[in-house]
Amino acid sequence: MDVAVVAFDGNRFNGKVAPALLDLQKSGTIRILDLTFIRKGRDGAVEVVEVADSEVAAAFERTTQVEFDLLSEDDLQTVAAELEPGSSALVLVWENTWAARLSAALRNSDGRVLFLERIPRDEVVAAITALDEEL
Repeated sequence: MDVAVVAFDGNRFNGKVAPALLDLQKSGTIRILDLTFIRKGRDGAVEVVEVADSEVAAAFERTTQVEFDLLSEDDLQTVAAELEPGSSALVLVWENTWAARLSAALRNSDGRVLFLERIPRDEVVAAITALDEEL
């Protein structure tokens, strides 16, 4: 499973990310397990907005058919504490269903993962930029 916190300037959610999430879910790449929005007012007041209660409910309703409420109030308050006043965040938990399929195939082949690491995007961009500069 992965958890992502995506920060947005301002306090309005527009739902434009919902089609991409839905496509990933329909293709079997991921399964969304929990999804919540957080708003932090200019005065620092925090509002946790569940998908069903938000103005983007229609856009996101098909992405959260099975929701496990994995995010606790403490989790959400921790995220909110890091937000700038006047901003918002999407907090998303998903299962990498592609990884489950690959894992089963590896086990059935008597294989085991010896090393797995995610390389942050900024590091990949820096490495590519360095290569371009060398050419």
